[in-house]
Amino acid sequence: MTDPISYYGRKVQIETSNQQAAAKGEPRTVLTASEEVGRLSPPATDELRLSPIAQNAMQEPEFDRAKVEAIKTAIQQGQYPLDSRRIAENFIAIEKMIKG
Repeated sequence: MTDPISYYGRKVQIETSNQQAAAKGEPRTVLTASEEVGRLSPPATDELRLSPIAQNAMQEPEFDRAKVEAIKTAIQQGQYPLDSRRIAENFIAIEKMIKG
C-alpha cells in the first residue's frame, strides 16, 4: 500500500524493482522515490492574498499622536478631568448590551 503523503510504499516498490533489474544486469529504468515525488508534484509555493478590508485593518491606525501624548501626560499628572457620572452611565449601557 502506498502512503499518499510520503510515498513510503512506492519507495519500497521502486527499490525492489531496481534491485531486481540490477540482479538481472538490466539498466535501471525506474525512478527513485525522491525523483518520482519531484516529478509528480511541482514545487509548492504559498501565496497569501489579503482582501482590501484586511489590508486596511493591517495598516497603522490614523490618529493624532500629539493629542494622545498630551492626554497621557495629563493622566499621569492627575490633571485630566474625569466625569464620574458619565463613566457610570457608560458602564450601565455596556451592561445592558451584554444582558441583551
